[in-house]
Amino acid sequence: MWKILQPSSIHFGAEVARNYHYPSNCLIITSKGAISRGWIDYLKIKNSNVFDKVEPNPSIKTVEKIMSEYKNENFSSIIGLGGGSSLDVAKFVAFKMRKKKIMIPTTFGSGSEVTRISVLNVDGKKTSFHDEKILADVAIVDPTFIEGTPIEVIKNSAIDSCAQCSEAYDSKLANPYTKFLCNTAFDILEDAILNDKFEKLALGSLLTGLGFGNSSTTLGHALSYVYSNEGIMHGHALSFTTLVAHKFNNSVFYNRFENIVKKLNFKKISLNLDLNTASELILEDKKHLDNNPIPVTKNEIINLLKEIN
Repeated sequence: MWKILQPSSIHFGAEVARNYHYPSNCLIITSKGAISRGWIDYLKIKNSNVFDKVEPNPSIKTVEKIMSEYKNENFSSIIGLGGGSSLDVAKFVAFKMRKKKIMIPTTFGSGSEVTRISVLNVDGKKTSFHDEKILADVAIVDPTFIEGTPIEVIKNSAIDSCAQCSEAYDSKLANPYTKFLCNTAFDILEDAILNDKFEKLALGSLLTGLGFGNSSTTLGHALSYVYSNEGIMHGHALSFTTLVAHKFNNSVFYNRFENIVKKLNFKKISLNLDLNTASELILEDKKHLDNNPIPVTKNEIINLLKEIN
């Protein structure tokens, strides 16, 4: 028996974000640059407030700051606009304030617009919050936003999506529906990356979010967070951690994922934290490790980290 969750309304296509009829009196949660890049003007939203201070790898303190700053406001909706960080913060704020959630990704990798997950930094550690009430009410996926996106952002977003759908395909929580979505997503993403068809990333990311959001990511993500905690971009970390995880799990995606990593040509990463401490932190990540297709021990995690370093 399995259950599928997704936003009640998903809108996809060029300029769909411009043409959507937004409710008035909204709070837009985004990052610095949203105004200068023309994102706010593009949406044509009237009578809205804007919080544009979401940082990369956002902290739970950012959520608390927003809730404190706007505690006396009665917004009709919370709109998340930006990459996964902005969307994760927006979903969690709306969840806590019990407001309608409208999510608009401007990068295409996290799939956050269609998942019930918010990833926030708590006491220096990336923490995944899972709750059906975090799920957006409306997801608006507009490929137009890919225009003008820096190549490093595209690379990090693309490999993030590849890691999510391929890990989720192998997850113990996978079912025929999520496997279909994840396999289809990987095919689209692979073509987009290897053949420089970046306009396809939006659809690949959307299908990834629907797939892994109803399954789970696994060992690759568990390994990645210790690197992200040291400031390495999430996608950059996943290019190495998911690769060694796929090798460990004998994943059908290993060779294809390796080809994508070679194409994107990320710089090698290393960990400052000692491997024993890092492995203990990774072992605490039961949400990812319990769903890994193969049990993993502390010594095996240390060996995987050595392979990366």
